[in-house]
Amino acid sequence: MCKRIFVAIDGSATAQSALVEAIQFARLPGMSLCIGTVLDAGPLGQNSMGMGALINVDEVKAGMRRAAEALLEDAMAKAKEANLDPYHILIESENKRVAEMILGAAQQWDADLIVIGTHGRRGFERMMMGSVAENLVRIATMSLFLVRRKIG
Repeated sequence: MCKRIFVAIDGSATAQSALVEAIQFARLPGMSLCIGTVLDAGPLGQNSMGMGALINVDEVKAGMRRAAEALLEDAMAKAKEANLDPYHILIESENKRVAEMILGAAQQWDADLIVIGTHGRRGFERMMMGSVAENLVRIATMSLFLVRRKIG
């Protein structure tokens, strides 16, 4: 049975649904919860695109950090409303895929279940946007609980 639940959030509606599910799991006796979000500044670090001439990269990264910290604070507050005392982690990297960063953080925390939202994208949209959940399914070393987007 799973005892250590890691939920990955990104501010999307599906991530919020995943957080709700993870909180419900974590309310069971003997469960622990860790809430994580990824600060993916990788595209900003690619100087070959010449973005440094167009934007202040450090300022954008600082804004991304503030947004990620606020997202975590909000998620922590929701968990505390459910009488939980979760751990949290801000995952940062400029040279890994998001799924790899989530898996690494979950492994570091010794999670035995990752909860993540999935948008259920298909076709061109999936090709352009990618799928963190699909990549996690391929590389995960522990159980996954995927929360689908509610349609309609």
